[in-house]
Amino acid sequence: MYKKRLVFWAACIGILFFGMAITTLGSVVPQLRIRFHLDDISAGTLFSILPFGILMGSLFFGPFCDRYGYRVLLALTCFSIFIGFEGIAYAPSLLILKICVFLFGLGGGAINGATSALVSDISEKEKGANLSLLGVFFAIGALGMPFVLGVLENRLSYEIILSIIGIATFIMGVFFLLIKFPPPKHAEGLPVAKSLSLLHDSVLLLIAFFLFFQSAFEGIINNWTTTYLTGYRHILAGKALYALSLSVVGMTIMRLLLGSVFRNTNAKRIWTISLSLLLLGLIFLAFGQAFYPAVTGLILIGAGLAAGFPIMLGFVGDRFKELSGTAFSIAFVIALIGNMIINYSMGFIVQKYGVKHLTTVGFIEFIIMTILCIAILKKINKNNKN
Repeated sequence: MYKKRLVFWAACIGILFFGMAITTLGSVVPQLRIRFHLDDISAGTLFSILPFGILMGSLFFGPFCDRYGYRVLLALTCFSIFIGFEGIAYAPSLLILKICVFLFGLGGGAINGATSALVSDISEKEKGANLSLLGVFFAIGALGMPFVLGVLENRLSYEIILSIIGIATFIMGVFFLLIKFPPPKHAEGLPVAKSLSLLHDSVLLLIAFFLFFQSAFEGIINNWTTTYLTGYRHILAGKALYALSLSVVGMTIMRLLLGSVFRNTNAKRIWTISLSLLLLGLIFLAFGQAFYPAVTGLILIGAGLAAGFPIMLGFVGDRFKELSGTAFSIAFVIALIGNMIINYSMGFIVQKYGVKHLTTVGFIEFIIMTILCIAILKKINKNNKN
């Protein structure tokens, strides 16, 4: 028998390392530019390799976990992230660096999905609340990495900091090998036909496309907010970065509330609160003329987006208990594709029409997400009655 509490906290630490990994490349790219003599195109290539690796990791983790269980996969993901940290710190050539960045993304994408599926599997009830707490650890890691690098930059080189975190990730991989996990759901062999049938499930597809826009929304806020605030609202760069970080703080606080205060709140009420916060945040960001309205808007947007992945993945875990890993893979892959497509499109919009249309895209996404959310809740309620 496995210990649920131990497995849950192990998953939380695992996704904490993914949060740190996801912000590492952006945090150290100035140093990498100098070390490898990178121009804008070469630096952009590194940034494109990372999400490709995450996409590949998200694609294979689900079927692997359903067939073989979680222990080996989680250990391998930590070892892959370890290579990524050490490679970014000490890679002797640009080619080796690119391979390490890919492995960074590969392990990150897999551990992100696998820990979510694992927490869903060990949570008999309140899957969304437990997934929200898991999401808090991702946010701590994502916020913590730039903070650690900033605080220690005058004491330790970034290579040493990354190397130490990499070693900690390796140790976590060994720990995953030593503890017990839920047994594989299909040790005798993955039912391929049944797995493929998930691609035709209307509820799963609705949830996946909600996450398509959810992931894209998070992406455009993370990638374009500072440009919007500095270029359109004429706010100083330092203040713009501070405002962006508060968006993550808003999301983190809301996820803590979802995992505690709102743990037993029904889904309809949670979505009413979340979408209202998101709309209010967009209004503040779009029509506020100064720094503080923008900050307020970003905090509300972060809070409004907080429920997206945890609650929707909770629905997936409840509906597909026998193939939860595969179902999670489908949802994550479609979500990542949405992030890539809409962020790429946002670049064209900004170039042709201006960064002021960040909020225009945000309002369009809000409308689509609201429609999809209503459709999902109706489908789930109908299925529960039947």
